[in-house]
Order: sequence, then structure tokens, then C-alpha cells
Amino acid sequence: MSAELLNKGGGGAARAAAPDLVGGPSDRQTWSLLARSQDLSRATKHLESPESYGVVLTGERGIGKSGLARAVVSSLGPKIHSLQLRNTVANGQTPYGCLGFLLARLPSEAVSSPTGILHAITSLIRKEAAGRGTVFIVDNAGGMDPMSTGVLLNLMATGTAKVIATVQRSSDLPADFHRLVLEEQLGEVHLNTLSEEQTKQVLGSVLGHYVSSTLVGSLHSAVGGNPMLLHALLDEQRHSGNLVLNDSVWTLRDRIKLEGATVVEDFVRSRLAREPQANRTVVEVLACAQRATLVDLAAIFGTEVLVEMEESGLLSVDRSGEHWVSLRDAYVGEVVRGWLSTRRRRELRLMLLGPKEPELAGLAPQDLLSYAAWMHACEDEPSPSPAHALAAGRAALDDYDPNFAIQCTLSLDPKDPEWVPGQRLKSAAYLMLDLPLHAAQALDEVSEAHIAALDPMEFAEVTAAKCQAMTWIDGRSAMVPGVIAAANETLESIVSNPEKYTPEMITRARNRLLLCNYEYQTYMGEYTAVAEDLEEELAKDPAVDREHWLKSAFCLIEARCVMGRELEAQQLARTVSRQLGNNDRPAQLEESFARQAFGVLLLSGQWRKCIELMRRTPSTPSRLQYRGAITELGVGLAYAYAGKPASAIEPLRSAAAQLELRPAMNMVKVAYAATAFAYAQLGNSLEAGRYLDLYRTCRGVGTYFSESVAEFCAEMAGRWMGDPDVKQRLLARVHQDIAKRRFTTAGICLFGATVEGTDAEYKLLEEVATNRQGPLAQIARDLARGSLNKSSRSLLAAADAAAALDLLVVEARCVAMALDFARNAGETTAARTAQLRLERLEQSVAALPIQPRSDAPVLTERERQIAKLAGKGVSNREIAMDIGVSVRTVEGHLYQVFTKLGVSSRGELNGLL
Repeated sequence: MSAELLNKGGGGAARAAAPDLVGGPSDRQTWSLLARSQDLSRATKHLESPESYGVVLTGERGIGKSGLARAVVSSLGPKIHSLQLRNTVANGQTPYGCLGFLLARLPSEAVSSPTGILHAITSLIRKEAAGRGTVFIVDNAGGMDPMSTGVLLNLMATGTAKVIATVQRSSDLPADFHRLVLEEQLGEVHLNTLSEEQTKQVLGSVLGHYVSSTLVGSLHSAVGGNPMLLHALLDEQRHSGNLVLNDSVWTLRDRIKLEGATVVEDFVRSRLAREPQANRTVVEVLACAQRATLVDLAAIFGTEVLVEMEESGLLSVDRSGEHWVSLRDAYVGEVVRGWLSTRRRRELRLMLLGPKEPELAGLAPQDLLSYAAWMHACEDEPSPSPAHALAAGRAALDDYDPNFAIQCTLSLDPKDPEWVPGQRLKSAAYLMLDLPLHAAQALDEVSEAHIAALDPMEFAEVTAAKCQAMTWIDGRSAMVPGVIAAANETLESIVSNPEKYTPEMITRARNRLLLCNYEYQTYMGEYTAVAEDLEEELAKDPAVDREHWLKSAFCLIEARCVMGRELEAQQLARTVSRQLGNNDRPAQLEESFARQAFGVLLLSGQWRKCIELMRRTPSTPSRLQYRGAITELGVGLAYAYAGKPASAIEPLRSAAAQLELRPAMNMVKVAYAATAFAYAQLGNSLEAGRYLDLYRTCRGVGTYFSESVAEFCAEMAGRWMGDPDVKQRLLARVHQDIAKRRFTTAGICLFGATVEGTDAEYKLLEEVATNRQGPLAQIARDLARGSLNKSSRSLLAAADAAAALDLLVVEARCVAMALDFARNAGETTAARTAQLRLERLEQSVAALPIQPRSDAPVLTERERQIAKLAGKGVSNREIAMDIGVSVRTVEGHLYQVFTKLGVSSRGELNGLL
């Protein structure tokens, strides 16, 4: 076993020659500086303190202690003379073992006694330091022999040298060194793994462009935040072509595979080479099984082995339930799996599981996936049972691993009862891969004979899968209602004999076809066609058919939101969230709910909650691969809708770059349009035009909701860029939405179209707003009424509501209009308030959506001169003396200034000029 585990794949020396991403040792020190800036600062502070003998760097193997030690010395520059001591097992058993290279340079008469050696080494170091400070870097200080320890202690005590020692735990140090740590004469800096945010910062600094969340999360998860392995793996991904720069965004083409990642493999091999045979076998078992109960492992290997491995940091033991045992660092398991031969995998499976297939009912999804992967890797005949294969495929799909889900279905035979559900599973996996034609083809393979043999529920599920695939295929979505109608007729013939099927099964099958229609009409934006039926579904008991009730509620959330009932939609979303929280939440169900909740929050102006929702989304490596772009798109959309384009650009560009490599639900067109919108708000017409061109060349159609968002963003980008035809296109869209009672999307488009609006358009905006709920509706009503009545008060009320939502661009629009009306009406106080507010907003928004039309009161040069001095608190007499006029003249000018600006005191002048 050990030969296979430790030697397979070639020697470490040859592998280490692979080129690094950023070059040689000096660049690895740069990496340490980036990854460990705070640790570096703390270590340097200890080292430079006059009261300190140096610093001890502690942390797990491979965490980067030695790299940080070298970075500390390097940061101190040429004023430091450094020497590196390395401790090995042999050195630890040899007197002066780690100082051997110094002893070899001493005169023969000096090495006759310990005292002579001590004095000679001290003299040698002082001579070579030539007045500089000396620092010893002592790697693996816990393995030092007593004589070397004594020499170093003397060098520290006499001020000849300081020490940077590396060790896993300070308690592993020689006793005298450990005492110095306890007495704080040696500082201690413990190195932890990087957080995901730290990983993002380091990657951004190294790579020099925006780094996608997929890349950050995948790399961080792959190496558990270990900075040195992160550096190595980044280099591997670059040279394998998996790390790509797409439109100034770094992302991944495919999932990270540690097999073949030479530096990571070398590190794992080196780490396991020091472990006993039994420990390495435990690692192999857990590499394949992912986890096992403490009882099962103890029965094979004994408790002592597991306790020692946990203490050494190889294992992690869950203290609750069945005490599951797993490898502490997941990357160790992935690397080791790549080393194991098929024969060895079979031996390990028999060792842990025995010859029988485990009971399906007792397998958690995680265990089911690891068992299926283990079986596939063993290339056994027979393959996993059809029931196990189907269950594993479903677990893989829930884990966002569509390729493995498809692989699980390949062992199913058309004669198996699980074959038709397997084809449904395969179809769903292809949809996740954005291959709707393949999804439809998988279902086309289900023959008429298979259909005739299906029970009502399975028949309804097959129909639903067909409808889902057809919906995403250009030219086939219009056929879906016909498919549903035909399926309803077939279903009624199937259930015509009620004695064959239970009432519950019949009800659930009918519900599934009903849901097909709800989902299709929601996809098409035909909310009025199903709104009443969905309300009836909501009134039913969720316990009767929980999944049907939840998915119907998802459709109703969107329907209520788009039809103007935003507050009711938010309330329903909270109710559904509680229902989901009371049960297990399958990934696909949770994703559907998050999508609906995001839509409600976005169209209601709750952009901060949108971002919170997106960032709260689970970010497993598999999910990141297929939904990481959607998460960043959601964040960018929220910022763009909030009028914060500078914050929107990076996540939107990242989303677009990832969706180009890995399409999902035709959302790349939303990313293009939203990015154009953000750039247009910033005044960057060149980039905005480029992304608009990309948007216009997109093929395929998404859901009504995604299409409406994309179209709105594209049109608003055109409006910011001065396209004169935008207004008419938006108004045409508004009338279409009103005809379908989609008042929310109509109101949002109309709000954008009325930036330069007529009275008729503002009357329409007010009418649409009366059919909506929530703060955005109130803003639209106040804006429309203020525009129609020339009321600065109504417009400032709209601005206040926009400010409460932190919608600065909307607030600026309302304030600019209020300023115009207040000036025209001679409302000096309101005008002054609006003017100050608009000046403040100009500091926060990239560009005002509109500029005030009426001019501010014009002061003469003399009036302005006097007003500035008066605003600073200068008296009339002092002003008169300063500019050479009479006090009466100053008073006259100030009267004109007060009248023109609508102020009543000198203090109010400050800030107006």
C-alpha cells in the first residue's frame, strides 16, 4: 500500500520544477506578504522589540510558516544578517545537529569543548554580521537537539542574535524555548488559514483583474484556505488552461481537479510519508468514503489510531449523533483518491462496507454520492443497483453536479422500473447544463410502451419534464399548452379505474399537470390567466401536497409582485420561507424560492435585501460552478437598479464573463443589458455601447421576468446615452404591460419614460401607481402629482421616500424637479432646501438624471462678494472698510441678496454660495 500511496506519479523533485504563476522564491515571498500582511506586521513587531528575543510562528503543516519567516527577514532589508537552520530527525538526535554547517567552519581547537564551540560560533556570527543584527530562522524548532538549543539560548541572551522559530504548537518547542514564550520574552504569532474574503483580496492583488466568485470560492474550498497551497494550485490552474481571463475577469472553465496538481500532490505525499501504515490506510478509506462512523472505523483500526490522527490534525470527528469521522482537509482526500488503483479501491470498499450493498434507506445524500462515486471508480460488475443509481443521480443533481447525475443514469436499463425516472433525471441534468435539446432528446427516448405502463404520478412528472425542456427551446414553447391539454386527457383515461390507484396519487398527478400550466403561464408573463387559481391553491392545506403548494406559491409570489401587489408578494414570500424552514430544503426548491424572493425585492426597491439574499446563498464548489454567475448577476443588478453603477460594474462584468463560458437560463443577455445600464449611468458611452451590441446579438428567450429586466436595462442605458427613440419604445412596453395588468413592470418602465414627461404621461403614471403597493408606488404617485400640480412639496415627499430606500438617482430626479417648481413659484425656503440637497446628491451620484431648468437667482459680482464675507461672519462695518464702500451701501446689497436667495439671516448664506 505505502509504495502505491507514496510513490505513484513520480518523484517530488521532478514535479517541483513546474513553473510558478508568479515566478521563483522572491515572488513566493511577495505572495506571503499579500496573504499574511497582518501576521507579517505582528511578527516584525516582536522581532524589532528591544525586550524580545524573537518570535515563534505556529500553525499546521503547510500553512506557510517558513515562507512567512523568510518574508519577515526580507522585509527588514539589508540591515539584517540572516542564517537558516533546518531540523531533521537525524539532526535532532545529533549534538549540534542543525548547527553543523557552522561547526565545519570553526578552527579545530575551538571544537574541543562546549564552551569553546559557543565562543567560536559567537565570534564567527559577529564577524560576518559586521555590525548588523543577526536573525536565525529555525525551521521545525521542536526537533532541535539540546546542544543546539543551548547555543541559541546563549546567543539570544547575549544579544548576539534573535530567532524566528517555526513549529506547529508552542508546546512542541524545547522546554527552555517554551518557557520564554510563556514569559513573553519570545513572541508568538499563530497562522490560521485564510478566510474566503482574504483569499479574494490576495487573488485580486496577484492576478491584477477582477476575480469571479466562482474562482475565489473554488480555490478557497479546494485547499481549505491554505495560502501556500493556494499559490501552487493557482499556478496549476493557469498552466492547465482552466484559469482564463475573459473580458478582464478571471474565472474557471471547469471544476478544479486536484489530480495532477503536482505541488499539492507533493505536499500531501510528504505529509503522509511521516505517518504509520495504519494511519495511511485510514486516510485512503476516508478519501473514498468521504466519512464513516467512529464505531465502524474503530472496529477496523482501533481507537488509539483514530485518537492520534485527530490530535495530529489529520481527522475531524463530529461529537454529536453517530460521531462521523472525516479528513480534516478535504483536498487530502481528493489527492489520495487520484493515486488509488481500481484494485485498491475495491479492497478498501470491502474493508469498510463488506460485500453487500448498503441499505438505501440508511444512506444520507452525502454517503450515497460517495458510495456511487466509489462504485464507479471500482468499475465493478454488476454496477450499483438501479435504485441506488437513481437515488445517487438525484443526490448529485441536488449537489449541482449534473455530469455525475448523468453518469449515474447510464447504468440503468430500459427494462428497469427506474429507467423512466432516470430519463427525467437526465433531462433535468441537461437543463442545468443549459442543453435543452439534449434534455428533450432524453425524454423522447421514453417509448409509448413505457408511457402506457406508467402510474399517474410518473406520467405527470414525465409530462412536466417535457414541458420544462420545450419551454427553453426556441420555437417550441408555444407547443406547451397543447402538450398539457393532451396529457390531461391521457391522465383521465389512466385514472378512469379508481380502484387501481389511490385518491391521493390521483390528486397529486392532477396537481402536477396543474402546476405545469401555472409554471408555463408564469414563464410567459400571463399572470392574469392563473392568478385566481393560484390564490385558491394558496388557501389549501400545505400538508396535503406540500411540493405542489410550495411551487404554486412560488408562481403566486411572482404574479402578485408583477401585478402591483408588491407588499402582498413580500408577505407571501415570508410565509413560504417559514414553510421551507420547517422541512428539509432540497437545493433546487430553495433556488426557485430565492429567485422569486429576489424578484420581489428588486421590483420593490429593496436593493440592500437583494444583495443580502444573494450573499447568503450557499456557495459549495459545485453550486458555484453552475450558479456562481447568477449570484454575481443578482448583486450587480441590485446595484444598477439602486443607481450605484460604480459598485455594479465588477459583479456584472464577472457574471457576463462566466455566463459566456457556462450559459444558464439565457441570463447572459440580462448581464449584458445590466452592464450597459451601469456603464451608461457612469457616462462611459463606449463600454455601454459595446455591451448593448452584445445584448442585441443574443439569441434565445428567457422568462418574462428576465426578459423584462433585460429590456428595461437596455432601454435605460439608451436613455442615459441620449437615444431619442427610447421613450416611445418604453411607452409601447408600458401599454402592453397595462393590458396584461402587469402594473409593477409598467410603472417601472413608465417612471423611466417620464424623465422628460408630458402631463398625459404623468396622469398615466399616477393611474398605474394607484394599482400598486409599497414605497415605489408612493414615490411614483408623489412624483406624478407634483409634476401635474407643480408642487415642490409633493416632489420633496417623493425624494424623502426615495432617500429612505437609498435610491439616490431617484431622489436626485425628484429634488431637481422640486427645485424648478419652487423657484418658479417663488418658494424661497423650498428652493433653498432643494438646492442644498441637490448639491449634496451631486457628490454621491455619478451624474444627475435631469438638470434643473430654471436658473438660480443671479447675484451681481458686488452682491456675491459682500454675501460671501457676511456668510463668514464679517460685520457690515468691516465689510465696508474692506471693500471701500459705505456701511449703508453694504446694507443695501445685503437686502438684495436676502431677497433674491430667500434667506433671513447671515448664517444661512454660508454654504449657498
